[in-house]
Amino acid sequence: MKTFDKRKKIIRSATKVFAKKGFFNARIADIAKDAKIADGTIYLYFNNKVDILFSVFEDEIGAMIVQTNEILDSEPDPRKKLEMFAVKHLTTMKKNKNLSQVMHIELRQAKRLTKGNRSTKAKEYVDIVSDIICLGQQQSIFRTSIIPGIAKRAFFGALEEVSRVWDGSLETNYSVEETTSQIMSIFLTGMSDKKMN
Repeated sequence: MKTFDKRKKIIRSATKVFAKKGFFNARIADIAKDAKIADGTIYLYFNNKVDILFSVFEDEIGAMIVQTNEILDSEPDPRKKLEMFAVKHLTTMKKNKNLSQVMHIELRQAKRLTKGNRSTKAKEYVDIVSDIICLGQQQSIFRTSIIPGIAKRAFFGALEEVSRVWDGSLETNYSVEETTSQIMSIFLTGMSDKKMN
C-alpha cells in the first residue's frame, strides 16, 4: 500500500474510533485494529494521538475548504453564498456522522490538550462565513453594525448544533433543505440592512 493511501486509511479509522470511543478513551491500538495494520505502523506517520486528531481536522476540513470555495466562487450574492455554505456543511455532516461528532466534541478537547498552540484549518473554514458577511456589508445587504467575527461564530455554532440531529442520538426526520431554510430565515432576518418595522 502506498504511503499516502496508508496515511489516509489511518485517518479514516481514527475518525471512526474517535467518534465511537471519544478521544481520551481511544487507543492507538484501536485505530490500528480498525485500519488492519500493526500498532507500530501508525508511528511511522504520526507522533501520537493528538497528532492524529489534528491530522483528521487538517485533512478533512482542508478538503471541505477547497470544495466550499469552488462552490461559492461563482456566486456573487452573499445571501446565497451563506445558504450554499450551510447546505454544503450540513450535507457533509449528515453524510459523515463520524466526522461530525469528532468536529463537534473533540476539537475543543484537543485545543485544551495543546493549549491552542497548534494551528488547524478550522479557523480558515469558519472565516469563510465572516468573509461572506463582510461582502454583504460592503454591498449594503447586511447591517454594518454586525461584527463579522461574532456573527460567524453564531452562524457556525447554529450549524454545528443543528447537525447533531443526524448523529444518531436524536430521532428526527429533518432534511438538509428544511434545516438550512430555518437557519437562513433566522439569520438573514437578523442581519438584513432593511429597516425593521
